[in-house]
Amino acid sequence: MGKSNSENAPLNLSTSQPENYHTPVLLAETIEALNIQPNGIYVDCTFGGGGHSKAIFERLSPSGRLVVFDQDADAKKNIANVTGGKPVDERLIFVSQNFRHIQRFLRIEGITQVDGIMADLGVSSHQFDEAERGFSTRFNADLDMRMDQRQTLTAFDIVNTYTEQRLHKLFEQYGEVTNAKTLARQIVAARKTTSLKTIDGFKNAIREVVKVRPGRNGQGNPNKYLAQVFQALRIEVNDELGALKEMLSQIPSLLRPGGRAAMITFHSLEDRIVKNFFKRGSFDEPDENPFINSKVVNELHIITKKPIQPSEQEMKENSRSRSAKLRVAEKK
Repeated sequence: MGKSNSENAPLNLSTSQPENYHTPVLLAETIEALNIQPNGIYVDCTFGGGGHSKAIFERLSPSGRLVVFDQDADAKKNIANVTGGKPVDERLIFVSQNFRHIQRFLRIEGITQVDGIMADLGVSSHQFDEAERGFSTRFNADLDMRMDQRQTLTAFDIVNTYTEQRLHKLFEQYGEVTNAKTLARQIVAARKTTSLKTIDGFKNAIREVVKVRPGRNGQGNPNKYLAQVFQALRIEVNDELGALKEMLSQIPSLLRPGGRAAMITFHSLEDRIVKNFFKRGSFDEPDENPFINSKVVNELHIITKKPIQPSEQEMKENSRSRSAKLRVAEKK
C-alpha cells in the first residue's frame, strides 16, 4: 500500500462515541455476503458509527486493510471503537470525503483493486438524533441537513431560493409527495412573508397543505408526509442519488474478480438505482428500438436475486431497519 497523505492517514483518536451512535443494520447478513478474506482489502463507504467496519476489521489478519469513508466530521470520533481502543492501527485508513470520490482516494493510498465494498446508505441515527443538524422533524433547529458541513448549500437555501417548478419536481421525484405541486406553491407564497430558516418555521408555513393520515387513536398524524418532504430536501442538499451513481459506476473497475459489493438501501429511489446497476451495469433503461445496439457489458453478477431484508427480531429491536434492503453483486 502506498504512502498515506496527511488527511487520510490512520488517526490517533482515543475518544469514543456513545454505543447508540448508530445501530448497524443487517450486520450479520452484510458480513456474510462480503465473504471476507483475512488478507483482503475492504472499503466501508459509510463509516458512521463504525458498526459494519468493526465486524470487517475483526476478521482481518495483520496484512488485511480497511479503508473507510465518511464526509461527516463527527464519524472520526468512532475510529477507536473499531480498532479495539488502539490510538493507531495501520490497517485502517479514514478518508474524510464523500464516497463519490472512492477511486481517487483509494489511488492516493496506492490501492487500485479491493476485495469488497459496502455502503449503508441514508442518514445515521446520530444525524437524526442531533437536533442542530436539522435532519429530523422532531426538533426545532435551523433547516440545515448537510451531511458534510464544509459545503454551503442547506435545506433553507433550497426552500428559500428554488423556483416553484423546481421545488415541485424535487418533492415529486425525491419525496414522492402526492401534492408536490401544491406544496411548492405554498412554500413560494409563504416565504414572501414568513421566515423558513427553522424547522418549526417551515412546518408552520406548510401546515395548510400537509396531508394528514389517521393515527392509531383516530387523530391526524402528519409524520409520514413530513418525512417524505424532509427526505426530498435531504437528498437534494447532499446530492445523494448523484453521489450513489458515481460510486456505483466505479465499483466494477475497483473490485478484483470474485470481489463483492454489498449495498443497503432505505427507500425505493436508492434501491432502484442499485438494483438496475447490479442487473445491467448501467442506470439507463434498456432501449426497446431493435435497430439501436446499446448493449452494455456488465462486469457484475447478482448474488441476491431478491433483496435481503431484516428479520422480525431486528425490526422489533431497531425500528429504523424496517425499510432496509441489502443487495449484493460479485465481480465476474
